[in-house]
Amino acid sequence: MINILFTAKHERWVDYEAPLRAAFDKAGLTYTLGTDIPAETVDYLVYAPGGTVSDFTPFTRAKAVLGLWAGVEAIVTNETLTQPLCRMVDDGLTDGMVEWVVGHTLRHHLGMDAHIHGQDGIWRAGIVPPLAKARKVTVLGLGALGSACAMQLSALKFDTHGWSRSPKSIAGVRCHNGEEGLIDSLRGADIVILLLPSTAATENTLNVETLALLAQDGVVINPGRGPLIDDEALLLALDHHLGHATLDVFRVEPLPAEHPFWSHPKVTVTPHIASETRADTASDIIAENIRRSEAGEPLLHLVDREAGY
Repeated sequence: MINILFTAKHERWVDYEAPLRAAFDKAGLTYTLGTDIPAETVDYLVYAPGGTVSDFTPFTRAKAVLGLWAGVEAIVTNETLTQPLCRMVDDGLTDGMVEWVVGHTLRHHLGMDAHIHGQDGIWRAGIVPPLAKARKVTVLGLGALGSACAMQLSALKFDTHGWSRSPKSIAGVRCHNGEEGLIDSLRGADIVILLLPSTAATENTLNVETLALLAQDGVVINPGRGPLIDDEALLLALDHHLGHATLDVFRVEPLPAEHPFWSHPKVTVTPHIASETRADTASDIIAENIRRSEAGEPLLHLVDREAGY
């Protein structure tokens, strides 16, 4: 019998119990699943930040902690966590992010806001955007989400660039890495999309110096993590040469009502909705990882604790 403890918030248990049971049954697991299993008997923890577990010391039998989120910054530095940690990478999360990123990229590329907000009797004709192939779009972060977004943008014929800390190769995407690569990827970029993990090394990736590299009227789109951007530097750049920032994530969430992002005319705030983990597809990943672990196979999406993702 495999004992699986669900440690996320109660409202997530309501959403996940049935899909998890269906996925475990489909995988042929013999299991007990619940929210109140004695720590010393738990084999796997299904985890999300803000749930019922922050101290992993009592879970002496646990073989892995299986996260429901793509980001792991809330847990990766937890010194009590000695078990293997897996982050969530699933088709639902990836597809949702691709749809959100492509939607907002096209919104800014086509200049849709002028017509959406300009319902005032003025016939705004004669402004023709360039074709996608003339628009430099840069994706910072080429993990599962960033790579998927970059490939879709390339398929739309954008001049697509990508940057990552380590070398990557993606068909149709001009890949950069290292400090010089970051500068090359940002120089003259019309639209920059941030999908980096939140680590000490990635904090303030967009700052006064790097924001200055973007094209006149350039756009920043951040569905990644709030600390990737120096907020004050972004506001300064928006008051000068940048055209817009669409921000889905912030250093403090919910974004405080008095934050200047809310009132700035060149900022769109969305409430961390770029992509959600879907219970059905995420449950399949959790079940597959437990099956793999029980069969002695490598875990999927294992987190490198030193790298932070």
